[in-house]
Amino acid sequence: MKRNVLRVAERGWGSYRTVTAAIRAAEEGAVIHVQPGTYQEGLVIDTDITVVAEKGPGTVRIVAGHGPAVSVSGGAPVFRGVTFQGTNRGSAVLVTAGAPVFDECEVHGGRVDVIHTAAATLRTCVLEGAGDSSLHVTGTATAVVEDCVLRSASGHGLTLSDAAGVEVRRTVVERVTGCGAVLVGDSHGVFEDCTIRNTGDAGVLAHTRARLVLRDCRLHDTKAQGVRITDAPGATATSTAPAAEGEVGDAVREEPPRVRLEKCEIFRTGREGLLAAGAADLQLRECHVRETTGAGLIATGAARVALEGTRVVDVSGSGLAALEGANLQVLGGIVARTGANGVHATGECVVRLTECEISTTAFTSLYIGEKARLDAASCLVRDSAQHAVRVEGSADFIGEDTRVERPRMTGIDVKGADAVLRRCVVSGADTGIRLDTRHRPLLEGCEVLGSAKTGIEVAARAGAVVVGGRVEGSGSAGVFLDDHSEAWIEDLTVSGAKGSGLVVWSDARPRVRSVTITGTGKNGLYVGEGAEGLFEDCEISSTGFPAVYVGAKATPVLRRCVVHDTDEDLSQADGAAATFEQCQSSEVKNATLPTAVDDGEVPVSAGAGALVAGTGRQKKVGARRPEGTTEQHLPELLAELEQLVGLEGVKNEVASMAKLMQMVKRRQDAGLQPPPLNRHLIFAGNPGTGKTTVARLYGRILAALGLLARGHLVEADRNALVGEYVGHTAPKTTAVFRQALGGVLFIDEAYALVPAGQSSDFGHEAISTLVKLMEDHRDDVVVIAAGYPADMNRLIDSNPGLASRFTRTLRFNDYSPDDLVRIVEHQAIQHEYRISAETAAALLAHFNSIERTERFGNGRTARQAFQQMTEQHAMRVTDFHDPSSEDLTLLLPADVPSAVV
Repeated sequence: MKRNVLRVAERGWGSYRTVTAAIRAAEEGAVIHVQPGTYQEGLVIDTDITVVAEKGPGTVRIVAGHGPAVSVSGGAPVFRGVTFQGTNRGSAVLVTAGAPVFDECEVHGGRVDVIHTAAATLRTCVLEGAGDSSLHVTGTATAVVEDCVLRSASGHGLTLSDAAGVEVRRTVVERVTGCGAVLVGDSHGVFEDCTIRNTGDAGVLAHTRARLVLRDCRLHDTKAQGVRITDAPGATATSTAPAAEGEVGDAVREEPPRVRLEKCEIFRTGREGLLAAGAADLQLRECHVRETTGAGLIATGAARVALEGTRVVDVSGSGLAALEGANLQVLGGIVARTGANGVHATGECVVRLTECEISTTAFTSLYIGEKARLDAASCLVRDSAQHAVRVEGSADFIGEDTRVERPRMTGIDVKGADAVLRRCVVSGADTGIRLDTRHRPLLEGCEVLGSAKTGIEVAARAGAVVVGGRVEGSGSAGVFLDDHSEAWIEDLTVSGAKGSGLVVWSDARPRVRSVTITGTGKNGLYVGEGAEGLFEDCEISSTGFPAVYVGAKATPVLRRCVVHDTDEDLSQADGAAATFEQCQSSEVKNATLPTAVDDGEVPVSAGAGALVAGTGRQKKVGARRPEGTTEQHLPELLAELEQLVGLEGVKNEVASMAKLMQMVKRRQDAGLQPPPLNRHLIFAGNPGTGKTTVARLYGRILAALGLLARGHLVEADRNALVGEYVGHTAPKTTAVFRQALGGVLFIDEAYALVPAGQSSDFGHEAISTLVKLMEDHRDDVVVIAAGYPADMNRLIDSNPGLASRFTRTLRFNDYSPDDLVRIVEHQAIQHEYRISAETAAALLAHFNSIERTERFGNGRTARQAFQQMTEQHAMRVTDFHDPSSEDLTLLLPADVPSAVV
């Protein structure tokens, strides 16, 4: 007869001799008390019964001769205080179905398998000495593990696969030869207040499809990473989707990150603290990563990693590394005492740091290379053994409200790359900011304080735009502009430099406006031999040497500048050729410039212009203006324009605008107000109609009139202006615009910025950015938007600001057949060929026969025709035994291609 309470003992009346016999006899809900002993049997259970070690944990051992010591195939059995002994070759406990509970049990010499749809619970258990994983959960099975110890496995501590799930609380995984926990497939796990230590591989390994949450966990003394997230073997990593809104790279998440760590500690790892590779999706909140053998964290591939309030300290490698196409977002937290860089970004990764502290790094605090982009907002970067920030290659750096303190080398060093710095402070650096790039980085409202050497240095042939801010207490020059550099500086204050305030080296040509220089150990403004530049509305005072020094052959123009409270205002070398317009001195012991009270004509040092104070007019005494900025070149440029084939209407309009602007310049020179003038243009025409050529000439004409500093042409299209994710477009557009300062920004196929029917396209952001930049720099840049006539109206209508800035449209008509023949003839002259009258007639006939479809290229069609003619000529003449000079140069009708499209 079945009873609710059964007893198992090796001897005694009323007891079962085996647990199996008691199980067979037990009814549903029965309790089986097992006396101490070792029972050589394998249990099979599928009912709701309870098996209890009557004398407590460790007194009852179930040992299977082969197979599992216990198999659960159904029901909700409970095992309390029982030890199960496996064979070291497979399962010691096998749960295929049901919901068993193991309480204060031990499992030795085999793993616990929870498979299929089973749901097991382990409380205060010890799993030890498994041949592979201590606990394996697979299928759609689940397990709850509380207050347990998993140790001394020859493989992993815990393995999840397929769609299995676990909840693990207050559990220790230790002394395993593999990983502490492995999650593969679509498995999912939650670990709370757990410790994973002394592992032969990573503390936790998760494939990128798995989901994992670690809360208040400790992972340490691992031979590999604390946490490693990677694609499954053979899987192809996929790129993260572009962001839809928010900050740079911050896509709106429809679901939380797949792997989350909250208030966890990772320390004493054999390699990186964390590695996120492939398509990993990882988030850390208020975590602490320390004492790692490699980097604190590496994000690579297409990984997305977000850190919030996390500390990464005392690591042997870099604190944080983003490689390849990774996206790393860091909010708050500290990276400190690193053996390499603080943050290392290369490849095409995107990194954003907000309110972070990066300090005490053995290498550079923030290193950005290759095509990486790093944004730092409201960060503190201090005490780096090398540069605080180093940007090189094709990388981009955007720093806003960020403070740099005490780097041993340069505060911010930009080499070949691009940077935008807004309201940044650099203090205690060797050199404050060094810019060695043609990208013209932007410094807006920045402060450079107490540099041992130069405050701001613009390297040879480099460019920069500096707006606002101050340079204070430099050990040598406040601002140094190396030879052939081209800097734009406005509203900057330079004070307390032990050397000169602003040094313009040989052949440099800056444009400086509203700069204040005071308290320098040497000159306020030093213009080296052969240097040029325009200096407007500047104030120089309290200098140790003469306020302004002009070297031999230097040709700077100083306009409305004031020198006061110093011993000497001007010193010039023999052969200097400076020009002074409306400049004056006050409280100067040895004044050369006009004083504020003078009414008459005051002489200026040899080689400079003499100014009639207060009139704005000057008498020239051998003054030389920079090449390309006087009207003497205007006739040559207009003649070059007139020589262009066709384009009669365009040439007439450009010539008329040149005359108007010439009058504007003369009124300005006479001190009169200029009439309203809008120099931005729309070039409407089909491809190959000479729009780029005219744009280049237009810029040179404006430079000849002194209305543009250089007149160079920067070509751009949609790809150059529009970013791939939110927050990328405005900096990209700004960077291109900065390159065009002093010249012409030519936007080809500009209508592509507003694709038809796509109101949310990033092109609208590019247009809004351009409109603002055009207003902020209305005297410094000319923008020409070019494209098909029918599509340009859509562009103008896309933003109200465009219509007011583009008030004139030049229409480039298609070339006539006669024009195309003339283009071919020009090509022939340039390449030393001759075209006979008969050949020209054949060409005209062919151009008349061309169907003008969308493939028709105007000038490009003519150039292609010439190329085909030279190829046909070569094939014809190659067989000549001894070709004459005429044979080698004369193109015949037979060389004209049969079809020109």
